[in-house]
Amino acid sequence: MKQTKRSTFKLLFYLKKNEPKKNGNVAIMARITIDGKRRAFGTKLEINPNKWDLKFSRVTGKSAKAISINQKLDSIRSRINIIYNDMMKDEGFATAQKVKLSFLGVGVMEDALLKIYKNHNNEFEKLVANGQRSESTLYKYITVFDHLSNFINQRYHRKDIAFRELTSDFIREFDFYLRYDQQCAHNTVWVYTMPILRLVTLAVKNGLIRQNPFEHYEISMKEVDRGYMLKEDVEKLMRTPVPHKRYELVKDIFIFSCFTGLSYIDIKNLTERNIQTFFDGHQWIISRRQKSDVASNVRLMNIPKGIIEKYKGTTRTKFIFPVPTNNTCNNHIKILIENAEIITEQKITFHTARHTFGTMFLTEGIPLESLSKMMGHKNIATTQIYAKITSQKISKDMDAVTHKFREMEAIFEEATKN
Repeated sequence: MKQTKRSTFKLLFYLKKNEPKKNGNVAIMARITIDGKRRAFGTKLEINPNKWDLKFSRVTGKSAKAISINQKLDSIRSRINIIYNDMMKDEGFATAQKVKLSFLGVGVMEDALLKIYKNHNNEFEKLVANGQRSESTLYKYITVFDHLSNFINQRYHRKDIAFRELTSDFIREFDFYLRYDQQCAHNTVWVYTMPILRLVTLAVKNGLIRQNPFEHYEISMKEVDRGYMLKEDVEKLMRTPVPHKRYELVKDIFIFSCFTGLSYIDIKNLTERNIQTFFDGHQWIISRRQKSDVASNVRLMNIPKGIIEKYKGTTRTKFIFPVPTNNTCNNHIKILIENAEIITEQKITFHTARHTFGTMFLTEGIPLESLSKMMGHKNIATTQIYAKITSQKISKDMDAVTHKFREMEAIFEEATKN
């Protein structure tokens, strides 16, 4: 434990009246004083000088603008107090310059959140280039980084923030920012907060911070109806000619997914080495899912076998299919679905084919345990979602025909009375 020196600490907010803006407002400044030495910086806030309470260093009135600015000033004061107290506790001393630079995020902070997150994304990009990770996952990480960077800039007027400065309010405010400022749905918020929670957990493990500031923050994914196609929809798509030759490849690999349950990235990475003759004399796809690294073993039926044969030798690489980008696939699928006049409640994307495989084969009698192994699920509870979907479909089908039996129900009721 370092010996803590006694020091005087003060934070003051004041107006920079000598440089008024064109709209008549003036900048609100902050001045840190420690042991008689001062350092000032701009808060990026401004106000009409007539609305400033000099005695309490706050904006007067109860307008929305006054409340908002005062809340931001309170937040700045809170952050600076935390920085000062942490410096005194960890290093035994603090200076006005050190506190100011730490607050502004100036200089290299080895334990800064965005800095470490950016390094993580750079390393992940190398894995994507080597075909070891998915481009879509990298895109998600980059999107989260952009949201996080904008949030820190808007909320804390900083370019980065150290792990030791994080509090429970940070993750809750980021959650609020995603939901209301960015209009993200609940499950999107869940997806975007998970990488940050993992980073903080690693920071604790690596000794950057003593305890997890987000330990009381809880969020879980809400179960939603998964888009899927019925067996007759798949048949209709197969029978409908493509509107143009360029859509044929996407149609074929979409149907391939409907009969194997492989996702976009797993089909893209499929090689001849994954096609093996197994103990039963049949051909199987033996692979591990890119997303979860869980084994996925699927016996090939005649339809996917025919699609593999169709594209044999068409690529100059080790991969079986010359798969376009995920965005191209989704755009082509939209046109193919419209061309086939298939009407569904949910939007159809390439990933819909995987859900279609799950519901279609479960409906035809494949046991949950077998389906779970084929789809490479870590937990059978994930597979049970498809059982719920098929039950919902059966219930809807029953609703559609129930009225046809009302006359018989009336006869039954009459007979039971007698």
